[in-house]
Amino acid sequence: MKLTDAKVKNSKPGERPRRMSDGGGMFLEVTPSGAKYWRLAYRYNGKQKLLALGVYPDVGLAAARAKRDAARRQLADGKDPGALRKAEKRANQVAAANTFEAIAREWLAEQRKVWADSTWPHVERQFDHDIFPAIGSRPIAEITPAEVLDMAKAIQRRGVAETARRALQKCGQVFRHAVAAGLAVSDPTRDLRGAIKVPKARHFAAITDPKEAGRLLRMIDGHKGTAVVCAALKLSPMLMVRPGELRRARWAGIDLDASEWRFRVTKTDQEHVVPLPTQAVAILRELHRLTGRGEYVFPSARGGGRPMSENAVTAALRSIGVPADQMSAHGFRAMARTLQDEVLGFRADLIEHQLAHTVRDPLGRAYNRTQFLDARRKNMQAWADYLDRLRTGAEVIELGERRREQAEVEASK
Repeated sequence: MKLTDAKVKNSKPGERPRRMSDGGGMFLEVTPSGAKYWRLAYRYNGKQKLLALGVYPDVGLAAARAKRDAARRQLADGKDPGALRKAEKRANQVAAANTFEAIAREWLAEQRKVWADSTWPHVERQFDHDIFPAIGSRPIAEITPAEVLDMAKAIQRRGVAETARRALQKCGQVFRHAVAAGLAVSDPTRDLRGAIKVPKARHFAAITDPKEAGRLLRMIDGHKGTAVVCAALKLSPMLMVRPGELRRARWAGIDLDASEWRFRVTKTDQEHVVPLPTQAVAILRELHRLTGRGEYVFPSARGGGRPMSENAVTAALRSIGVPADQMSAHGFRAMARTLQDEVLGFRADLIEHQLAHTVRDPLGRAYNRTQFLDARRKNMQAWADYLDRLRTGAEVIELGERRREQAEVEASK
């Protein structure tokens, strides 16, 4: 007689385990402790075997019967359901051990032996910050091109397409490592080449390689122009403001004791706060002796109560030998955004705040001008200190070397 839900529910334990049959080889085993297990007895190749179908009440009578029927279909096809269950369990264990993060960390450990000491931490940071949260827990053999592209698109939306493109390249190297080790059958990034477009900079040319940035900073230090233009040129890479905002800076908005510069952004008509690092304060204190009695921090050399020319910084760059297709006055913002994101690992939203871009909270509301001011103050000081290290050659992280390494890898494919 077949079981019913009521019989299963009301079954009582005895002194010994007892079996309650439901037909087709399936029975409910009730242990002396009161635990209830579904089992299937079957024969395969002349051998009597048992298959676990689940534990009651997590697996009810109907679910147990469905599992029994599925197992009997496997038997009808000449397959051993117990062996199939073990194979599936092993496959799941292998998949759990072969996540993208596990394989990537293995690959990173190998690369650490050949990369420069400065390269490996940067690449590991990109995996930890951008790649692992998106696809790290997935079995590497199951990851689809769409998943990898979603990860890269999320990086691209931060305004750093080059970083997104390099993330795809690094993922591709991990996938090819897995293919070579027999842990994956293909590299999903091969179908994504060209998916991330890196715009060619026709305007606002910018230096984004640390080594070249250091060279530029040393050239700026050698500028022989007026004190006003020299100060503006030195502050341009440090403060990350638009060239127009810098040249129109007013002493009324600068509090050197509080190390802050407050002004209204012309482009958005929003108030903005620029935390001033100690290096900027020192430059401005020196300049205050010359121009502090006037309205503008950087007055025009021609007088008339006007700020300096909008071409003053650009002209100074050309005078020290920086070509127009290499660096522009506006390019200092791009340089800061790239190096702060890719080398220093600053939070993307803090970079956007500092660039005076509109940043919204999860509800779509724009953050106010003082949001994250303490964190931005720390970042601005760290940025100025980093520029000092580039200038003196003490900073050895070089994106240029990494790009050349990647180019060599791509050329060898």
